[in-house]
Amino acid sequence: MTRKTLLALAAASVVLLPGSAFAQKVWKHGMVEAKSDAGFVFMAEKNGFAEKQGIKIESMQFKGDALALKALIAGELDSYEGSPGAPMVAISRGVDIRAVGCYWPGLTYAIFTKPEVKSPTELKGKSFGISSPGALPDLFARAVLEKYQIDAKDVQFAAMGSDADRFRAVSAGIIGAAASSSEFTPIAEKLGLKALVHAHDVTPDYVRFCTYMSSKTIASRPDDAAKFLAASILSLRHALKNKAEVVKLTREMTNAKEDDPRAEFVFDEVVRLNAIDPEMQITRSKLDWMENLFVKTGTLTKPIDLDKFIDDSVRQKALAIAGPPKS
Repeated sequence: MTRKTLLALAAASVVLLPGSAFAQKVWKHGMVEAKSDAGFVFMAEKNGFAEKQGIKIESMQFKGDALALKALIAGELDSYEGSPGAPMVAISRGVDIRAVGCYWPGLTYAIFTKPEVKSPTELKGKSFGISSPGALPDLFARAVLEKYQIDAKDVQFAAMGSDADRFRAVSAGIIGAAASSSEFTPIAEKLGLKALVHAHDVTPDYVRFCTYMSSKTIASRPDDAAKFLAASILSLRHALKNKAEVVKLTREMTNAKEDDPRAEFVFDEVVRLNAIDPEMQITRSKLDWMENLFVKTGTLTKPIDLDKFIDDSVRQKALAIAGPPKS
């Protein structure tokens, strides 16, 4: 056997090695930019769970989930995670998108204001910070306004970038209120703010994060899609039992200082509210509620076909790969 033949066989064997860098399939995934929940969001990518499935996640971070949706539509992503609002609007306009699993079915969000705002009814006439039209902060803000019978025309929506940007804008008096992650609750008082309402109390059926793919991707890369979701499921099961690991990864991803209380607060809130479902079940009743809300607020002109929007096939394959959760 010649040296050339030996080298060729060696190269082939390396390619076929399971879990090797050569065997890994690249999976491009989008999410909102890293914040104090990053230990959950990035666990599959950063702590080896994707690698064990032969998947290499290349993540892209966006200021808002509506921007991630646009990247998926443009073919720049294989999947992304965000609230169901923008995808529902997209599918109503003929866009090919499917919800394949919902890992954060409880919305850990709040409306932050100055302490002098005593009631949600006092939001009328104020400027309201969101990330971008159609993204989670925008739709949550509209849900709160609808809950307290305030016409959306009676507030001024202002696109203010990230959750942190909006929170700081309220603190500086640039805007009157902001829809942001509840992670800011432990530092709100120090900055002269308060959480006026929490999503868990006023919109308990509002889903925070589902994962989305196009039906084309599901059909063309079924094994990779299932392995990606299996890695997500396994990482979430692990994360919920390992607070220190989640907090450590969060601080690494956000460059947070050791005395920043937000990472611990988010973990404890997630556990207390059962905000994360590691099995990523798609709860139709919650999506029904959201669909009806968006029709009421004018976000949707008419109901969508939820049977077309939901695709549980990828999750079922992923669960078979992941196996049952350990007690």
